[in-house]
Amino acid sequence: MPLTRAQPAPGPEAMETVAPAVDLVLGASACCLACVFTNPLEVVKTRLQLQGELQARGTYPRHYRGFLASVVAVVRADGLCGLQKGLAAGLLYQGLMNGVRFYCYSLACQAGLAQQPGGTVVAGAVAGALGAFVGSPAYLVKTQLQAQTVAAMAVGHQHPHQSVLDALGTIWRQQGLAGLWRGVGGAVPRVMVGSAAQLATFASAKAWVQEQQWLPEDSWLVALAGGMISSVAVVTVMTPFDVVSTRLYNQPVDGAGRGRLYGGLADCLVKIWRQEGPLALYKGLGPTYLRLGPHTILSMLFWDELRKLAGRAQHQGS
Repeated sequence: MPLTRAQPAPGPEAMETVAPAVDLVLGASACCLACVFTNPLEVVKTRLQLQGELQARGTYPRHYRGFLASVVAVVRADGLCGLQKGLAAGLLYQGLMNGVRFYCYSLACQAGLAQQPGGTVVAGAVAGALGAFVGSPAYLVKTQLQAQTVAAMAVGHQHPHQSVLDALGTIWRQQGLAGLWRGVGGAVPRVMVGSAAQLATFASAKAWVQEQQWLPEDSWLVALAGGMISSVAVVTVMTPFDVVSTRLYNQPVDGAGRGRLYGGLADCLVKIWRQEGPLALYKGLGPTYLRLGPHTILSMLFWDELRKLAGRAQHQGS
């Protein structure tokens, strides 16, 4: 049965059934492809979310102001290549996280969970949590590499990593295995709410667009429209957790590997609210949407189209 709808309509999409293992490869591939295009937005978003950390508004220099000005600031400080900082770690994260996420979601749908009330939300949240846990070390490194810049433009703590492997090795030597999963307490809720919103709203949005019959049922535009609707829901619920996750991953640690600024998810939320104000939880909202929006749209579009191709190939081979 298709992953994206509980009751497929007759026609080409009825052949979209693919094995969970295939969904693992397709989901990871689609999201990695989307990551190449959206990583510059992730760099800008990370800088904006770290700017003014635990400082009241107006008491710190604002090196990054809005999306376009921040892009220019990154290019001036780090060159054009600076917009792709952390790309290797980002690709590793997308492959690990989304491979696990789509695989587990496909298993849940294959077991019939998607036909139950709220089943897509539960399946999406659980699959997202598992994916976030597996991909957490890569996200940790990605965040720290994307925050790196020249001293005059630095925001947040600066980690002196030279590459993904150097970062992983340094963290392992200094903090042990647990250090690679530092910050996972913020990443799991972040991806749980985002994954639940993305997979559930994409499924229902795509079905709704098809019901309106505005577009040919087997057109890629149906998935595009569904992804656009889904992206709004994803960004709305995910941004506060995204800010917290960035802070937890990038904070400095003491000799015992404990964060020097935040004790965990709840502590970070409270400190941001009290010291920076509630709107700080939506820092970088514009770049966040420009990053998560296209990423959601492209990921779901690529995934949906790849599933169609895989389903048709499987049907023809049977």
